[in-house]
Amino acid sequence: MRSEWVDNNGCRIHYLDTGGGADLSFIPLVICPGLSMTAEEYAEFMASLHPRRCVALSFRGRGRSDSPPSGYDLAQHVSDLEAVIDHLSLNGRFHLFAYSRGVSYALGYASRHEDKIASLMLQDYPAIHKRMPDAWADDYIHSYLIPFGRTSHISEVAVRGIQAESTQMTFERPLSMPALLLRGLLEGSLLPDEEVERYRRIFPHLRVEAFSESGHDIQSTEPDKLHRVVRRFLEETEAELAAKREGKD
Repeated sequence: MRSEWVDNNGCRIHYLDTGGGADLSFIPLVICPGLSMTAEEYAEFMASLHPRRCVALSFRGRGRSDSPPSGYDLAQHVSDLEAVIDHLSLNGRFHLFAYSRGVSYALGYASRHEDKIASLMLQDYPAIHKRMPDAWADDYIHSYLIPFGRTSHISEVAVRGIQAESTQMTFERPLSMPALLLRGLLEGSLLPDEEVERYRRIFPHLRVEAFSESGHDIQSTEPDKLHRVVRRFLEETEAELAAKREGKD
């Protein structure tokens, strides 16, 4: 697993890449972590998908990426994703996995680059880029980051920038790629029934997988099932893509 950086207009973005030991017959997978998550927190997930090439980035202000003084709205996070994908020349086709607030960054990217994405996997977050309320940053820092020892995962500059700059946006434009929605069923899940229905309007080819022992953090509560579900979806999607190519030939 290589640890590298790419320059995004003066902001260094850190990423992990398993490409060195990957089987290139599989379509690569790109991972968009959650709000305060880093690329390193997906090492086990990436290993579970070996020998598929996986790339996970730490968005600006997270982990070992730079924390610019400003630039924390949706467009700037999408540009971090674009910088990594373009640098690695993944524009031919790749799968895109996202968790929590990373889902809004993935949907923002998909809205601009639909033709580059083989499939989308979206974990427990509505199709919304949320504006944060005025008191959010202090509460997030003092009630979550400090008590749970996560201050090295996201900088205070990033937290306050996200609060100050984030604009509200609801994703509604239909997208044609296959999509997998991963949903927790317990308290804490961020996907009520009405948000699942919103996704059904966006994606005509949507599959929904429910996790009965999980709330929001499926990766911690049901990791083995998550890995199995994602592997199966990737395999089935690639089989369908291969069948379509053969039909055209």
